[in-house]
Amino acid sequence: MSALKIGLAMGKPQMGVWLNLGSAVSAEIAALAGYDWLLIDLEHGSGDYRDLSHQLWAAQAGEASVIVRVTALSAPDIKRVLDLGAHGLMLPNIETVEQAIAAVEAVRIPPLGLRGAATSTRASLYGYGYEAYIREANDSVLLAVQIESVQGLANAAQIAAVEGIDLLFVGPLDLSISMGIQEPQQDERFREALLSVVEAANRSHKPAGILARNEAEAELYLSMGFRFLANGSDRGILASAMRKGAAALKAMAARPAQA
Repeated sequence: MSALKIGLAMGKPQMGVWLNLGSAVSAEIAALAGYDWLLIDLEHGSGDYRDLSHQLWAAQAGEASVIVRVTALSAPDIKRVLDLGAHGLMLPNIETVEQAIAAVEAVRIPPLGLRGAATSTRASLYGYGYEAYIREANDSVLLAVQIESVQGLANAAQIAAVEGIDLLFVGPLDLSISMGIQEPQQDERFREALLSVVEAANRSHKPAGILARNEAEAELYLSMGFRFLANGSDRGILASAMRKGAAALKAMAARPAQA
């Protein structure tokens, strides 16, 4: 098992960051920063499959596990990402048990799933590690599914119970929109929804994860029982730092000149 999956199995919080820029440079910087995991976002990120291999190579600069969020539950896309050597997959908006089973079939090698394998992929170390990969992949690859809708919320416990699903991950913005909630942090219904996802995951002895916008939210989510957290994204962190830097410089420029 990977260090990430071992940590989760022990109940230790695993902390990560979203990579939206599609940049190998930001992936390398994040890998060296000390996160437990990085998520390369192909759903809402700026990069595509041409950028993915370079990001995965760059992330080898550190020890973080690299998870890739694909755009949809597509077996060919999932196979492609895993053949490139991703340590895990995140699938958006899983709403039913049938979708969860299909996710497992796409990610897991027989007998647990239906995913095909090849000897010369990067994941198999171009053939040098093929036997070990086939033997270990079902245990080492993390499969996270996102709960992002009212239907997914209602079926969270059954989804978590599917063998081969490792983690439930809340998409807080999409879930709040699906629930018709405009200010989720002030709405008790949203807090109850989050707690219900944690409870659904815990029932199957699996962790729950979520994306936090800032440190205060991350602290709150930890207190609620989430153990797999991201705090922001490379895109958001860069934009925030740029705004602060620009504001500071403009403030300096606006000061009266000293005699």
